[in-house]
Amino acid sequence: MFYEEVFRKLAEERTKYAVAGGVALVLHGVVPLTADLDLIVGMSSENLKRFLAVMDELGYKPKQPFRATDFLDPSKRKTWKDEKGMEVFSFYHSQKQMNLIDVSMEEPISFKEIEKEIGLFRTRDIEIPVVSRRHLKIIKMLARRPQYLADIEALEELDRLGQKDE
Repeated sequence: MFYEEVFRKLAEERTKYAVAGGVALVLHGVVPLTADLDLIVGMSSENLKRFLAVMDELGYKPKQPFRATDFLDPSKRKTWKDEKGMEVFSFYHSQKQMNLIDVSMEEPISFKEIEKEIGLFRTRDIEIPVVSRRHLKIIKMLARRPQYLADIEALEELDRLGQKDE
């Protein structure tokens, strides 16, 4: 399974995160055209340090010309967002070309709120925390990208069909 080692290591290090984006859509039953892993990571300094340690240990490097530790600095994240229009900080793996991890530059919704509704999806022996459908729709609306309208519509269709949100 793609990203299995990421899910395992983040759980092992007790990192607070939730899967969002295309992988979350797939886990909720919607099939988008994406292969990257979008994560919303709790932005406390301790949690970000755990997250970056996992990325480093697993061989993930920043796609941007920055050091991974620069992501710890809220003022740098704000500058990147304001001046460069960066919405995510991307990590790639040199040996696993398909693996790209995008981490939100900020919490689009308070992580404490996200945690209240996280769904846990089990595959093999891994529990994967995933943003709720309700929060996923809000996040996609906040991103204001035209292609996300179809994702929101698909999630709403699952709600109408009465399919359970994990």
